[in-house]
Amino acid sequence: MKDTALVIMAAGIGSRFGGGIKQLEPVGPNGEIIMDYSIYDALEAGFNKIVFIIRRDLEKDFKEIIGNRIEKIAHVEYAYQELDKLPEGYEKPEGRTKPWGTGQAVLCAKDVIHEPFVVINADDYYGKEGFKKIHQYLVEQMDENSPVFDMCMGGFILGNTLSENGGVTRGVCQVDESGILQNVTETYEISRQGDIALGKDEQGQSVEIPLSQNVSMNMWGLSPAFLDQVEKGFPEFLDSLKEGDIKSEYLLPKIIGDLIQEGKAKVAVLETKDKWFGVTYKEDKPAVVSAIRGLVDQGIYPERLF
Repeated sequence: MKDTALVIMAAGIGSRFGGGIKQLEPVGPNGEIIMDYSIYDALEAGFNKIVFIIRRDLEKDFKEIIGNRIEKIAHVEYAYQELDKLPEGYEKPEGRTKPWGTGQAVLCAKDVIHEPFVVINADDYYGKEGFKKIHQYLVEQMDENSPVFDMCMGGFILGNTLSENGGVTRGVCQVDESGILQNVTETYEISRQGDIALGKDEQGQSVEIPLSQNVSMNMWGLSPAFLDQVEKGFPEFLDSLKEGDIKSEYLLPKIIGDLIQEGKAKVAVLETKDKWFGVTYKEDKPAVVSAIRGLVDQGIYPERLF
């Protein structure tokens, strides 16, 4: 079987690790966190390696809470995302505290990713279908020798990804009739308003979005060669920053969207009907706990995962 990796972006976890950090809130019947369910689903789908992208200062605590446990059941590698992990000749701007974004996160893992991989957020529950479809694509369909980057993504239905407790950010996708991504636009503060959703674009203008719209949840199926492109583009991103800009991020949806517009990438959208769960707001936790309990009661997950 072809080797494939699950890459989890977990460097955004706060410095008081375990002290009320949303990514580590127990949501399962035996104290499982959301990451546990993603790992369980990925291993079940056929992925055989886990890469955790974390911050160096959190390594000890991270391993105690989840890493050491997962190392007993899967091949685990660690990569470290830091603000000063920049190309030669670049320095962290004074006052910058915000992480450099998902593009830099996967770039930090370049040395430990040698196989096709799926990348996800640590604090999102994706469901089983997306992992199965992406693994099948990576193993059976991806052409790593294609002249354009061959990629795929989990395409979630917007109405299945909204919080009842406030707005969320999603990559709104334009998909052609053959299921190929044409464009992805980061859209902010999206919330349900009756039979539609309302959000804001990058300029802060209000936009209306159908609840049936495909959206990206940062669940991308990628090849190791793509990381060379990310590495090439990072200095270009840094050069584009205006003086005093300490917040702009190097983001996967923007990187991939630009490649699509330049004719350098083809992204198959693999639609999933699974419902997203996440603790975006503290008020979300009871609903997530209840939803996981329901999945356990239905036999979709065992009472104790590992």
